[in-house]
Amino acid sequence: MADSGPFDIVVLGAGSGGYACALRAAELGMSVALIERDESLGGTCLNRGCIPTKALLHAAEVADQSREAAKFGVKATFEGIDIGGVNAYKDKVVSTTVKGLTGLIKARGIEVVHGSGRLTGPTTVEVTVGEGQVRSIEGGHIVLGTGSVPKSLPGLEIDGERIISSDHALRLDRVPGSVVILGGGVIGVEFASVWRSFGAEVTIVEALPHLLPLEEESSSKRLERAFRKRGIKFEVGNRFESVKPTQGGVSVTLEGGKNFDAELLLVAVGRAPVSEGIGLAEVGVETERGFVKVDEYCRTNVPTISAVGDLVPTPQLAHVGFAEGILVAERLGGLGPAPIDYDGVPRITYSEPEVASVGITSAVAKERGHEIKEVTYDLAGNPKSKILGAQGEVKVIAAVDGPVLGIHMVGPRVGELIAEGQLIYNWEALPGEVAQLIHPHPTQSEAVGEAHLALAGKPLHVHG
Repeated sequence: MADSGPFDIVVLGAGSGGYACALRAAELGMSVALIERDESLGGTCLNRGCIPTKALLHAAEVADQSREAAKFGVKATFEGIDIGGVNAYKDKVVSTTVKGLTGLIKARGIEVVHGSGRLTGPTTVEVTVGEGQVRSIEGGHIVLGTGSVPKSLPGLEIDGERIISSDHALRLDRVPGSVVILGGGVIGVEFASVWRSFGAEVTIVEALPHLLPLEEESSSKRLERAFRKRGIKFEVGNRFESVKPTQGGVSVTLEGGKNFDAELLLVAVGRAPVSEGIGLAEVGVETERGFVKVDEYCRTNVPTISAVGDLVPTPQLAHVGFAEGILVAERLGGLGPAPIDYDGVPRITYSEPEVASVGITSAVAKERGHEIKEVTYDLAGNPKSKILGAQGEVKVIAAVDGPVLGIHMVGPRVGELIAEGQLIYNWEALPGEVAQLIHPHPTQSEAVGEAHLALAGKPLHVHG
């Protein structure tokens, strides 16, 4: 096939980082080619990650609400999960979102090329399209956004039947009777929450001392308490040793000899960057542990190549990919954008209850030499939470005589509240400044205000 270009920018990978870069670059008047090997645009987040998992979590929430209707004086019965119906709802959310994105990209005049791309030079990408047909695409700058895939542990083979990844879990055509989940991070915790709401027996195995080990320890403990109440079992501070097939599924053995039998083993031990086979070594792009090395502006060591999203060793979050893609487009467009403060990126686990945070933990604050003060506001004192039957907390950490350093929340829908936390942290607000703001009553957002009132030394509904 004929060569194409030169384009101003050639983007390899149409996931969160890649498509955000393409859209912003086109908006700034640059010509853009967007290469994607999947049929659908949107990458992992849209097709196999954030969007479908959150659809499952919403279905799980509806199931729980129907079970608990009587405590609100509503007569309803829970008759079970129609997994075909759940999957149809999930797939419709995904397909309509993909359709919207595809239309947006087309409207911006971005040329989409479907096929597998690899670097053949500092400004060229070779794309295999269709049956062995090859097309060479030239660009003034190349942006790599090839994303990530589920990873496993050495010697643990994911077969897609009894031992599955999150990709397989999203395509399951049944509710498993029992599951062992290897990994108590975001993915493991979210699937545990879904399957428990759907009626499965769930056990999480996490090598570190707590579920969600990167979160504030009090948030992890609060989640563990809620999970215990929900009947979700977990084994923390213990490592996986082996798994063997049984007549009913799998038998999982941990170090020390503990054993769990289940229908399925979900391997949720993180995601590995897609960096093999895309020509990195051939053109001299530096990598470390499979990740592409970049500076604070997402530049690689090759001047004409940048990299964004899960391919680089920054937080593996879709919104981080968006921000990095926009950063690269604006840098190439001559706008001089500021680097990203990764501590200031909100993090949310969409389990029941949700866990959300922004800024740093108290442990990290102390490591960095901050003298801190902190307040925990229990949602039991929040009228809207009482109405909802919600339990949880808002914890705020601040430097003594200084700004807010971290906001950590646990409770239903707190992911929607963390946007305010993001503004507080990123604008380096003092607790007293936030305390002056009036939060609407009755809302769960008042919990954020109450915590800051207490930190500012003027608690309203809590003991100081």
